[in-house]
Amino acid sequence: PSNNLYNNIQVPPRAQPGNYPSVPVGYPSLNQAGYQQQQQQQQQQTLNSQFSNLSVNQGMNKMWGYEPHDLLNTRDILPATKVEPPPIRLPQNLPESMNCSRDLFRCTLTKIPETKSLLDKSRLPLGLLIHPFKDINNLKVIKNTIVRCRQCRTYINPFVQFLDSKQWKCNICFRTNEVHEQFLYDRNTEMFGDPYRRPEIQSATVEYLATADYTVRDPPQPAMYLFLLDVSQIAAQSGYLYTVCEVLLNQLKSMPGDRRTSIAIITYDSAVHFYSLAEGQTQPSQMILTDIDDIFLPSPENILVNLSECYDMIVDLLKQLPGKFKDSLDSGSALGPALQAAFKLLQPTGGRITIFQTCLPNRGPGALQSRENPNQRSNDDPPHMNPATDFYKKIALECTSFYIAVDLFILNSQYVDLATLSGVSKFSSGCIHHIPLYSGKNMSHVYQLDRMFSRYLTRKIGFESVMRIRCTKGMSIHTFHGNFFVRSTDLLALPNVNPDAGYGIQISIDENLTHIQYACFQVAVLYTSSKGDRRIRVHTLCLPVVSNINDVLVGADQACIAGLLAKMAVDRSLQHSLSDAREAFLNVVCDVLSTYKMTQAGHLTGSLLAPSSLKVLPLYVLALLKHPAFRIGQSTRLDDRLFAMTEMKCLPLNSLMLSIYPELYPIHTLDQDPTIEWNELQVPIPRILQLSAERLQATGTYLLNMPDLIIILVRHGTSPAICSGLFGFQSVAQMPETLFELPQLETQLSLKLNSFISYLNDDKAYVSPVKVIKDSSPDRMEFYDKLIEDKNAGGMAYYEFLLRIREQV
Repeated sequence: PSNNLYNNIQVPPRAQPGNYPSVPVGYPSLNQAGYQQQQQQQQQQTLNSQFSNLSVNQGMNKMWGYEPHDLLNTRDILPATKVEPPPIRLPQNLPESMNCSRDLFRCTLTKIPETKSLLDKSRLPLGLLIHPFKDINNLKVIKNTIVRCRQCRTYINPFVQFLDSKQWKCNICFRTNEVHEQFLYDRNTEMFGDPYRRPEIQSATVEYLATADYTVRDPPQPAMYLFLLDVSQIAAQSGYLYTVCEVLLNQLKSMPGDRRTSIAIITYDSAVHFYSLAEGQTQPSQMILTDIDDIFLPSPENILVNLSECYDMIVDLLKQLPGKFKDSLDSGSALGPALQAAFKLLQPTGGRITIFQTCLPNRGPGALQSRENPNQRSNDDPPHMNPATDFYKKIALECTSFYIAVDLFILNSQYVDLATLSGVSKFSSGCIHHIPLYSGKNMSHVYQLDRMFSRYLTRKIGFESVMRIRCTKGMSIHTFHGNFFVRSTDLLALPNVNPDAGYGIQISIDENLTHIQYACFQVAVLYTSSKGDRRIRVHTLCLPVVSNINDVLVGADQACIAGLLAKMAVDRSLQHSLSDAREAFLNVVCDVLSTYKMTQAGHLTGSLLAPSSLKVLPLYVLALLKHPAFRIGQSTRLDDRLFAMTEMKCLPLNSLMLSIYPELYPIHTLDQDPTIEWNELQVPIPRILQLSAERLQATGTYLLNMPDLIIILVRHGTSPAICSGLFGFQSVAQMPETLFELPQLETQLSLKLNSFISYLNDDKAYVSPVKVIKDSSPDRMEFYDKLIEDKNAGGMAYYEFLLRIREQV
């Protein structure tokens, strides 16, 4: 069948520029220390390769990705653009594009082992990474028949088998189902037609308008937003309230919802402050509750009010708040009581609580004490990474029961015990944002908060949501990763679902899959839209089943594996110890490469072999070992470490990989770089460089792309033409040490750079702020600390790491 419809639905892959030289132009001569000892082996391998090229088998190996790479002799391990997963080969009558977009749904193995013993032999983890609510352009919405398997309730999809015009076979449980007449009826032609023409059969991603059978309550939940704002002395000193109130004022009318949308604002220091916004009042009135040990709601009907009916009153309050508390001397923070009040307010309807917290909660229920010892920040096993109390977990579980999600914005200048506070979001499907050492005087912080909060307020949201994961009979779900409450073995409760949240799932093989050629996974998200519609978004992934260990290894998706390992390591760190998690990282690499080594014969002793599908995995694991979530030997604030772990669990894969291994681009070559067409622009795409100082030229300018920040490093030898064209200065000497905004110039270089940055930001949750620093800037270590392949306080160099692996393989 035609797949044009699916091409419109799926998130299109980015075009990749071609014509890159095999060795990047202008690379500095690499330091050969460590590689010289391999030169004799290289010469011998060159001779061997001249003869091996005559081998038909090895030629086929190269074609199919089986050709081994000696990592110790491979300096340029990264491709010119992005590390792509292996292609997925579907049944002959289905094109690969029929499968679910890899931006939405990926498996660590693109070829599923047919037995548990084969999976164990590969030493690779089997799991899924999903981004189920990602923003998708032109998503096809199906408004009539919802067809499901009568036994396992799988939604019909492109990978079911039609036995004849009246029967179809489920690809999950293999039951035979009837094809109902209404499914075959084509409303456009008013005739009964081919089932393969249905959008559900042409597309692996579809969304249904659900019927009353899928409704939790009638009418469905309206959009209800409650904001909890810390107004303590530390909050006043941070100045965050000015930015938050300004963004709210700008975005009030852009928040998702309908005429029923309601809003409430509560502030707190050592007391809890409510604001009556009743229609008919001339101005907002404040009600202060000082008895925070027995919280109650004064006049609740006037606190949570309809946005459109009380719009002017809400605007008036937002304009007053920053000035009202700017000179606060109250050092108390009664977050717990404020949360209890917020829960009582939203309990009848459900909704979303948004918390802004700047300090350690220290008043009333949920009060905490500082547990961090700065002298232990670089320990191999730092203490206090688990909650000090279950207060915040308990209130999260109460919220989940009433379809309330709790989101956290942590803007702290001191320890806030994120290990404990994060539970309120973790178990209520909330999200956590963190800007450490936040200061309203730091423009980089202000820009970041502005863009982050604007995106948060205006992005799509789903209420009263649940997510179910199904897999082919013979497999089962082992563990979930993300923010949610597990309602049953395959069902997650998500009071709110948002387009920036990712999830991980570990899969077990319980029975042999020898009787099937393909395995399938399906994710279905049932939710209430902000307009009150009940909807179901369905994604289906199909993968071949194989019986050969080489096929399993060559089908590995190394980025997806790294993403799943990161999630698993967070659990291991919290349940056991950080050193256990670090050891597990190393063991995975050694075990996998040992397995691959056993499949190879005739290679020189002393080599470290990997297939193309796994050659970057050791580099990713080294990056994880140096990541703030898992590093040792380098002072890392406890809150920063815990937030990094939170991101590991919740970021979608594309953003997660930018966090693990940021992208480094030379931008002094923009005039010579190949281009692609994107959004009607010709965008230059520089070659991706490996994260090492030896890749940096003294005359170069470099861009480091991370999930929430872009850093541009201007080296001391950068030419006047580049300085002028990109930044508007005649020389490096004239530039300030740090720029917090990228100049918008009318020069060709500036236009090209800005189009490239827009292209990079297109796949992010929000537009990253840009920070321009010179080699002499005090902020330069923000850049150099990300050069993962070099030896630093966080660990060994990449080549040393490979040597250590070789010792154990």
